[in-house]
Amino acid sequence: MISQFGPRLEARGGVTFRLWAPSAERVDLVIDRPQPMQRREERWFTLSVPSAGPGTRYRFRIDGELDVPDPASAFQPEDVTCPCEVIDHAYRWRTADWRGRPWADAVILELHVGTFTAGGRFLDVIDRLDDIAAGGITAIELMPLADFPGRWNWGYDGVLWYAPDSAYGRPDDLRALIDAAHARGLMVFLDVVYNHFGPEGNYLGRYAKPFFTSAHRTPWGDAIDYTVPQVRAFAIENALHWLDHYRFDGLRLDAVHALVEPGGLQMLRELSAAVGELATASGRAIHLVLENDDNNIAVLDPLTDPPRGQYRAQWNDDYHHVWHVLLTGESIGYYGDYTTDLRGLLARVMAAGFAYQGESSSHRGGAARGGSTKHLPPTAFVNFLQNHDQIGNRPFGDRLVTLAPDEAVAAALTVLLLAPMPPLLFMGEEWGARQPFPFFCDFSGELGEAIRRGRRSEFEAHHAAVAAKAGADALPDPLGEATFRSAVLDWTARDAAHHRERLALVRDLIAARRTHVVPRLGDISGMEAAASWSGAVLQVRWRLGDRTLGLLANLSADPAARPRDGMQGVPIWGGAPAERLGPWQVHWMLGEA
Repeated sequence: MISQFGPRLEARGGVTFRLWAPSAERVDLVIDRPQPMQRREERWFTLSVPSAGPGTRYRFRIDGELDVPDPASAFQPEDVTCPCEVIDHAYRWRTADWRGRPWADAVILELHVGTFTAGGRFLDVIDRLDDIAAGGITAIELMPLADFPGRWNWGYDGVLWYAPDSAYGRPDDLRALIDAAHARGLMVFLDVVYNHFGPEGNYLGRYAKPFFTSAHRTPWGDAIDYTVPQVRAFAIENALHWLDHYRFDGLRLDAVHALVEPGGLQMLRELSAAVGELATASGRAIHLVLENDDNNIAVLDPLTDPPRGQYRAQWNDDYHHVWHVLLTGESIGYYGDYTTDLRGLLARVMAAGFAYQGESSSHRGGAARGGSTKHLPPTAFVNFLQNHDQIGNRPFGDRLVTLAPDEAVAAALTVLLLAPMPPLLFMGEEWGARQPFPFFCDFSGELGEAIRRGRRSEFEAHHAAVAAKAGADALPDPLGEATFRSAVLDWTARDAAHHRERLALVRDLIAARRTHVVPRLGDISGMEAAASWSGAVLQVRWRLGDRTLGLLANLSADPAARPRDGMQGVPIWGGAPAERLGPWQVHWMLGEA
């Protein structure tokens, strides 16, 4: 891969340094002393240094007054504002023949590297890969790694998109993790953020003002201007950087509804097309997934292989929201949109993917949201009961198992893991971990205080009852080390009996999915499904090739009668349903189409 951005190691030796700085009159390369760079067309500044090589540390000096990191730095051994390090991306892969897995195989575990283990580093994750693979999970998804300020962060405050944060280890440590995962048959996905830069350590506005547009404001300030070709190239080359140099199996693009038009959609399509070319050239299966609160179906096409301007799937927040309301009874914030017709919306997410397909959203001021999903297969929707956002944006970062009855959560997992949509679990969910995952960061000064005040006011506004009951002083301090430490998974907790039972349930469900559901997902071109209620019993049928996958679930705490037109077929979970279903009892069947 030949990139416009970042330092380039030359075959004859030495390094060529490059910086796009259209708002600078002069740029110096600073290694041991400042050296003037040559200004080229379109305000590219370049300089070849024969004595430089892997390990060389450098910065850029703008107009003789400000030292800045390379926005395409491949590694920051100290932190975002410190010197960059030239990295040689050559690596001897033990799994050089790995070509990935089909998207239909996906059972995803989302994890945060810093809290997944007590060590909190890439190499520590390797020690747990056997546990992950043994449970039948086929993919891990890493929360963002782009270099962020401070010692800990969720990752969504990254400012140097090309550099894995040094808090987790060196670039080759990340490659070692991916190599080890591939050796166990695990795909590895990366969450990337192209809708904003973090609030500290980003200097692009000083020397590359066209990167942003004041015509559009976002929660993070001026919007990134993807109408500018160099800006689009910066994001697209970043995607290729992770997929090529690190051999990630796919990317999850964060909050693309926050990309500003015109330019945002164009960037998305060009990015997918470039990834498609990489997939073709390498013979690898590469999967692109979106987060899009608008439920915009325009860029979804799961059957395009390799991707050519389209995306494999979208995180389905509607699925989470409707199940959360059912299981907890909460109606604050966006949950309010799912309270009026809870059962109707739950049936719709099961049979059609999105709950909102053009209807107006009260939470969004009556704006229409989404579009018809009739042409999309089940594999276009990544379903989940929890993820980092839905846990961590609560005042205490409390998990679902602390909010709903255990038997209800078990029933919801039984539905999630055998439905034809790709399921996602959040780290520890597979054994019913009860540890919180609160929001945390490591900013200082006025920025840190602003974040502290903002989180508190948000909770007081949207979680008033919770905040009032606990008291403002009891809310976790987002900047506190204790808050970060509270989120570190305690792997010894799995030894408790109730955690062993939950882990056994999840493993058995994933095994049943692999045997009965996954082989029937590959050739589905659209959603052929129907869902209905009989009292508290939900009944859903999906046509999967020459079979019908059937769900019968009593989603209540009381016994319920089996529907008179109950489905027929071979039981694959829960046995043959009796005339009355017990509380939270779930049955799955395969029948003739």
